[in-house]
Amino acid sequence: MAIELSEYRKSFLESAKARAAGKEDGAIASFIDEAASSLLEIGAIPDYELAFYTGTGQKNRKLRVDGYALDEYDWTASLFIADFSGEEESDTLTRTQAVQVLTRLEAFIEEAVYGNLSNQMEISRPAYDLLDMLRIHRTEIRKIRLFLLTDKIASERIESLPQNDFHGIPLEYHIWDMARFHRIYVSTSGRDELDINLCEYLPQGVPCLEAHSARTETYRSYLCVIPGIVLADIYDKYGSRLLEGNVRSFLNTKVAVNKKIRETILRYPEMFFAYNNGIAATATDVEVKDGNEGLFVTRVKDLQIVNGGQTTASISTARYRDKVDISKIFVQMKLTKIDPEKADKIIPNISRSSNSQNRVSEADFFANSPFHIRMEQISRRMFAPAVGGAQYETHWFYERARGQYLQEQSRKTSTEKSKFQIQNPKVQLITKTDLAKYHNSWFGVPHKVSMGAQKNFLVFAERITDAWDKNDIDFNDIYFQESVALAILFRQTEKLVSIQSWYEKGYRANIVTYSIALLAYLIKKGFPDRSFDFHSVWEKQIIDGYLERQMTILAKSVFDVLTAENRGIQNVTEWSKREACWERVKGLQIQLLPEAENWLADKEDVRSLSRSAKKEQKVMNGIEAQIFVVNLGAQYWQDMLQWASLKGLIASQEEQDMLTVATKMRPNSLPNSLPNSYQCRRLQEIRNKMLSEGFKES
Repeated sequence: MAIELSEYRKSFLESAKARAAGKEDGAIASFIDEAASSLLEIGAIPDYELAFYTGTGQKNRKLRVDGYALDEYDWTASLFIADFSGEEESDTLTRTQAVQVLTRLEAFIEEAVYGNLSNQMEISRPAYDLLDMLRIHRTEIRKIRLFLLTDKIASERIESLPQNDFHGIPLEYHIWDMARFHRIYVSTSGRDELDINLCEYLPQGVPCLEAHSARTETYRSYLCVIPGIVLADIYDKYGSRLLEGNVRSFLNTKVAVNKKIRETILRYPEMFFAYNNGIAATATDVEVKDGNEGLFVTRVKDLQIVNGGQTTASISTARYRDKVDISKIFVQMKLTKIDPEKADKIIPNISRSSNSQNRVSEADFFANSPFHIRMEQISRRMFAPAVGGAQYETHWFYERARGQYLQEQSRKTSTEKSKFQIQNPKVQLITKTDLAKYHNSWFGVPHKVSMGAQKNFLVFAERITDAWDKNDIDFNDIYFQESVALAILFRQTEKLVSIQSWYEKGYRANIVTYSIALLAYLIKKGFPDRSFDFHSVWEKQIIDGYLERQMTILAKSVFDVLTAENRGIQNVTEWSKREACWERVKGLQIQLLPEAENWLADKEDVRSLSRSAKKEQKVMNGIEAQIFVVNLGAQYWQDMLQWASLKGLIASQEEQDMLTVATKMRPNSLPNSLPNSYQCRRLQEIRNKMLSEGFKES
């Protein structure tokens, strides 16, 4: 059942209120944080920094900015400004209001780059980092996007805003009202879909051949030849939004392969088609027409370049920066049309396979990795202890896929929904990127956390995938409880920082991640036989006064390092991303308080709890494997056995026996007549092997 706009808006604002309560922020700041976080999740921006500034510029122009992002892949700068009402019933955003708000943001950019704004602004404020970024990268920025974020509903009269530029740099205006956020939420892809009319670039469209023999019910593929000019034009318009499905969009672009691509563009443009491997792309809809000279792709919906992002960006950059004539460049493109309902599963697989030359972990791809699934399963069945006199226990809801929390409520009656919200309070929601932030802070890489949600998540994903492959039973109930304890520690530290007299409304995220990393470092350094008492935090669902005092001391020390006059880089945001910053924090002459014994536990006690949890997880794995095998049914395993026998893929008598046992399952079978837990785990391994060999599931 689809969620209505009014209900979605109410939930959106409740999420913003939960952020405000958790961080001691104001309503407007929390709304901006919630809106920017939503834009990040749908791939509209690569990351974001909150940076609030209001003032007056030349000729008494009003200036304002609320946040920003810089995409170094396509050199797009995005700046945010909010128009927030906070009213229970939604107001209408008129065209006049929208232009007025965006004019203040434009005025800020003008004053930041060409005015004397730096003389009016504290150098230790995040907005100064934005000013610094605009000036340093002024010659590299190729596009500026102005985002108006509002809890209102935009008037239908705001169909488009006039195109403008900033000293030769194109300006784009993007209004994100509640209706637009809602449309993305209810869409099948969960993204702001691209709808590209290729006839705007080529009169007939892009020439293609359909791979008829490769067509299935799930997909159909086309082999295309796309002019480099067209590819560059599309990339210049949509930027890295085209690369959402491509993990390389988050990697360093200055690798050797780019040098080779650039050399070919500069020296041998006519040989580009022969030398380059081309690009692989997907779309949820492809329109094809039969022209005089064959088939042409005329329109594509939700185009995603899953391999070849570097090729695409290199062609565009060469034209823009090197002023190269790219008219002789042509690129081969494999375009695959995917069933929209299956896109979330198939596109990551295509991307993984296409990028096999890079190490790509399963956790890099959206929400379907076994690690995230297990975290979700534990979060749904495990109750946290009741606290504060409450007569009920609650869940910490792990949201492995965007919108799960809201979607869970959409199928419930009002009574059921109220019960759900009591058992799953919004303030106890944990997302994938939250989890990565908490664990990477404790693991001791706060400089990686400071690089932003996406880059930090990839660091976390690689580490977790390695650990999962070695022994997945390490990720069990205790691991989840420790994750919640870290969430509590992180969120309470955010609150503590927010109320300190020295806190200047900036860099809180950096202060918190460094403070938690410093706590972990000092425990390891000063108490080799002790561990942080995660279990106590889980049981109490709060950190005690002694630890609050400790975190306040650590946070102030971290703040001093981040904003010190002799910091390695003037820009505090960039300084926090450097390992040198973390080394300086670790070099602080600071010791934990004598009361540390109150929140430390004996390492052997911790190991004992961990051993018990691993045993329980091993049993749980067996149960889950049995459920999985039984649910597939005897006929499924019969089909696999026949197919594998025909192909000669059964490697041992054990595999033969395992598959035979599975074929003999019957409805309502007694438990002792079903495959046991060991057999079921082996059957899962055999299934994975057969799928990789080409077994088709009906």
